[in-house]
Amino acid sequence: MARGKLRIHLGAAPGVGKTYAMLSEAHRRVERGTDCVVAFVEHHDRPRTAAMLHGLEEIPRRQLDHRAAVLTEMDVDAVLARGPQVALVDELAHTNVPGSRNAKRWQDVDELLGAGIDVISTVNIQHLESLGDVVESITGVRQHETVPDEFVRRADQIELVDMSPQALRRRMAHGNIYAPDKVDAALSNHFRPGNLTALRELALLWVADRVDEHLKQYRSEHRVSAIWGSRERIVVGLTGGPEGRTLVRRAARLAEKGAGGEVLAVYIAGGDGLTSASPKELAVQRTLVEDLGGTFHHVVGDDVPAALLDFARGANATQIVLGSSRRKAWQYVFGPGVGATVARDSGADLDVHIVTHEEAAKGRGLPVARGALLGRARIMWGWAVGLAGPPLMTVLLGTVHLGLANDMLLLLTVTVVAALLGGLLPALASAALGSLLLNYFSTEPLHRWTVADPKNIVAIVIFVGVGVSVASVVDLAARRTHQAARLRAESEILSYLAGNVLRGETSLEALLERVRETFGMESAALLERGDHLAPWTCAGRVGVGPPVERPEDADVDVPVGDRLALALTGRVLPAEDRRVLAAFAAQAVVVLDRRRLQEEADQARTLAEGNRIRTALLAAVSHDLRTPLAGIKAAVSSLRSDDVAWSEEDRAELLEGIEDGADRLDHLVGNLLDMSRLQTGTVTLIIRETDLDEVVPMALGGVPAGSVTLDVPETLPMVAVDAGLLERSVANLVENAVKYSPDGTPVLVSASALAGRVEVRVVDRGPGVPDDAKERIFEPFQRYGDAPRGAGVGLGLAVARGFAEAMGGTLGAEDTPGGGLTMVLTVRAAEDRGADRPGPCTGLAPPTDGGRLQEHPAQPERQAS
Repeated sequence: MARGKLRIHLGAAPGVGKTYAMLSEAHRRVERGTDCVVAFVEHHDRPRTAAMLHGLEEIPRRQLDHRAAVLTEMDVDAVLARGPQVALVDELAHTNVPGSRNAKRWQDVDELLGAGIDVISTVNIQHLESLGDVVESITGVRQHETVPDEFVRRADQIELVDMSPQALRRRMAHGNIYAPDKVDAALSNHFRPGNLTALRELALLWVADRVDEHLKQYRSEHRVSAIWGSRERIVVGLTGGPEGRTLVRRAARLAEKGAGGEVLAVYIAGGDGLTSASPKELAVQRTLVEDLGGTFHHVVGDDVPAALLDFARGANATQIVLGSSRRKAWQYVFGPGVGATVARDSGADLDVHIVTHEEAAKGRGLPVARGALLGRARIMWGWAVGLAGPPLMTVLLGTVHLGLANDMLLLLTVTVVAALLGGLLPALASAALGSLLLNYFSTEPLHRWTVADPKNIVAIVIFVGVGVSVASVVDLAARRTHQAARLRAESEILSYLAGNVLRGETSLEALLERVRETFGMESAALLERGDHLAPWTCAGRVGVGPPVERPEDADVDVPVGDRLALALTGRVLPAEDRRVLAAFAAQAVVVLDRRRLQEEADQARTLAEGNRIRTALLAAVSHDLRTPLAGIKAAVSSLRSDDVAWSEEDRAELLEGIEDGADRLDHLVGNLLDMSRLQTGTVTLIIRETDLDEVVPMALGGVPAGSVTLDVPETLPMVAVDAGLLERSVANLVENAVKYSPDGTPVLVSASALAGRVEVRVVDRGPGVPDDAKERIFEPFQRYGDAPRGAGVGLGLAVARGFAEAMGGTLGAEDTPGGGLTMVLTVRAAEDRGADRPGPCTGLAPPTDGGRLQEHPAQPERQAS
């Protein structure tokens, strides 16, 4: 089924006419024959809005009880069952009443859209989630009902319902928005002219941004390359030189003069992706652009003017700002320059501004990034080939006469090899030495430093020139390759660190091990400064013999703040490696802080849980234990009183009250002690092979006669349990089921075997428990619904689950078919004691053949575990 379409009427404030516009659109569609219904519209007793509902079909609302009041919400099921073409849903950001199908109304709308129903809805700009802080700073009120921006952005249509602040205040004063008794307060608070103007600007700008996104999408889909000057977009071409700050500020002033002006700064690097500009200056200019509200872009391209124009046309820019060339006059013989080329090729749709600055005509002056060293061994081999290669080749050529041309090519090969190994300087030495040897041994007159034939002079000069040129190219390529490989390795390392941050990894030792492996060190340690008795302590370490006393003992130490330092042993690292090492050090500090915060959070959670348990125990002692004690004391005092002559019936009733109070005390104290044992982990298990029909009947001694129906087949296998703990668990489950079962409806206790497990089911026909509360009822001190305090302290089910899990079993809750709750206690069969711990089993098992179905009589007392 195709997803429905969403149309949103967006307004700056209540009362601008969003609901009225939505209802007007509904009437237009109904007149065209569209099946349109009102799923939920709130007219707030506004007469004109309420009149617009006439003639439209309304879906009855769902009524919900909340805090002694009956509230209405949209009935999603009824709308889905009706299945209209279009549904009207007002107030998209509304929070539904607890107990509704979804928590938010926009989630209801999303469900309708998924069912193929078109939806028309309304929302105010103040309810967009991303604008919460901005709206709060304007109005002083935090909006708690919000809708995600992404959901609104995905709308097929967004229609702005606009009204001037003055007109909206007049509408408010005439009583068309709020009741008369609320008008004065509204006009002096939320509906102040300044608030309405600011909210209106937010709405206009937000819708303008959405329109711009749709325009970009349309241009991309239809491949429109021509510039449409719908708004001023100014592209600033940066070179990394100091004049960039002047250009950015000039572009920002131009943008302020246009409607909705936008500044896009772009730096174009070479095709290899490596920048020759100052990274520090580029970082300063990036910060300046962002502070002025623009964006910074890094583009790769060999042809700078073409790349700049392509970027400008792709961004639908209207103007380009460039600085005057820093080249001197004689340098123009190499070409017209970037500014002149961009101005020439920009066409009629792009304006190009050439801005003068202090650096104009003063030469390039840009710092050139030096390539990384090729390594000492490689440079030594380069010098060896450059110095020894030409003489050895000359000796070889002396035995085989190949002619001057071949001699030059072979010596040129030696020069190229020297460049590949050692770079430019060994190649230059090889070229110079080779030219001298060619002059002395291969050109007429031989064995003299003169050249008789002028053609040979030209040949030697060409040899030197070609050798130097080839050496320069090879050296540059080798350095760039090495630099690119290094930058790639650094980017991978930084990407790894960023991934650690996003994943929230807290293993300090794993990070230190990665540092040690990355830089090939023997050990790594993170040291923390302590007091004067122990100046440095080790927070984490890996490897052999890490420094643990002072960072100065390490081969490399990177301080991080005043109290931490990353120390490594193995070798001394070059300065260029310290940049990435500093990033590792910063990440190590983050990991250390995160680990300590996690430890503190765990400790706080443990303390909070302990405090909660202690508070609940005190509450239980103060009330639940005191009540039966007070009853016992009153009955005993009455019996001992000499002022009243008690009859036998009265005396029996008082004694029965004493016995009931003692039983309640025994039950409460038993549960409290059991929970204390579970919390402290002091439950001692005695696992033995036990027959269920011996344990389960013993657990029913504390319930009234006829309140339980027992179905435990004699054919069940033995179970591997602690008989006392199992009896206590079943007793708590049965007592809980009897408490909530209707009068005259017995609780069914059945048992069945399934795949090496035995299930005990306690089935009641009470009110049941919702799915979202089935786990909470097993937490300590939880009472479901409106159970009175006299019903206990809420430990019975928690104790039952704790004992079941201690025996390797499980305890869960599921719905009883036809209404009610079924507790499923699963334990291991005796034949399966070594099997893995089973999971909860669902499904209602019928009574097995050969089982006995009987009404269980009450027993005189229930054995304690």
